[in-house]
Amino acid sequence: MQTILGANGQIAIELARELQRNHTNDLRLVSRNPRKVNETDSLVSANLLDARQTLDAVKGSRIVYFTAGLPPDTQLWEAQFPTMLKNALDACRAAGASFAYFDNTYMYPQDDRLQTEDTPFAPVGRKGKVRAAMASMVLDEMARGEIPVLIGRAPEFYGPGKTQSFTNALVIEKLQAGKKPRVPVRGDTRRTLIWTPDASRALAALGNAPDAFGQTWHLPCCDDRLTYQEFVAMASEVFGREPAYSVIGKWTLTAAGLFSKPVREIRELLPRYEQDNLFDSTKFKRRFPGFAVTTYRQGLELIRREGMGR
Repeated sequence: MQTILGANGQIAIELARELQRNHTNDLRLVSRNPRKVNETDSLVSANLLDARQTLDAVKGSRIVYFTAGLPPDTQLWEAQFPTMLKNALDACRAAGASFAYFDNTYMYPQDDRLQTEDTPFAPVGRKGKVRAAMASMVLDEMARGEIPVLIGRAPEFYGPGKTQSFTNALVIEKLQAGKKPRVPVRGDTRRTLIWTPDASRALAALGNAPDAFGQTWHLPCCDDRLTYQEFVAMASEVFGREPAYSVIGKWTLTAAGLFSKPVREIRELLPRYEQDNLFDSTKFKRRFPGFAVTTYRQGLELIRREGMGR
């Protein structure tokens, strides 16, 4: 039995597809209101804030994937995320299950250094500190050695379906609507983006590779590392639009945060858009040399075709 905790998000949905496609037909999806992805999925309704419900949801699992998410609300993250993760780890320890933790890069320094699995944590802002504390909790469990544990870490998303990211919201969805894309802070800094189905496929590969446990892994990304200007030009060509965009300045976003809670919640991420964002996934590519990473043009073409299908 392989179990996904937090089973309704984009990463979890693609993960369920990949696990069923290439690894197992014995799959359990857990969330407050789980929905089947594959016909053979079993569903368990559980609140990960409840230790007993989490324990019952994990019971009988061989591998557990933690992909749970929360809205971008700082107080909610501080109040709920650590408890959800602790309950999941405790449940896996009780069940003797392996634990694969899906992570982001909020705990990394927001500068232009090359980010590797050994990059020290230097979180900026309260959400970054929450993610640093959670990653440290998983690393402590890994060091304890009672159960196999791994971390799969991903940078900013872009992707199909309901992928939620700056790039989808400000560039791709604008082009799909025939509007001019908008770019946060600067258009000339290089970005590392991960195609969401690649992140899910990679997490499934790690979870089913016994030698991957006891380690942190950067999930595989295309190494072209386009600037937003180059990404907009490519996306505009794919969607048949004029390659024009506007930049939303840092001070504009900061001022908007005075009146908009959603904007206020993302302000701590702005420094990462002021310089290159260089995320290295060489380690994963060496371990899984046959893994086909989706290029930016391939990803954009897939999104365009998906839109035409709708």
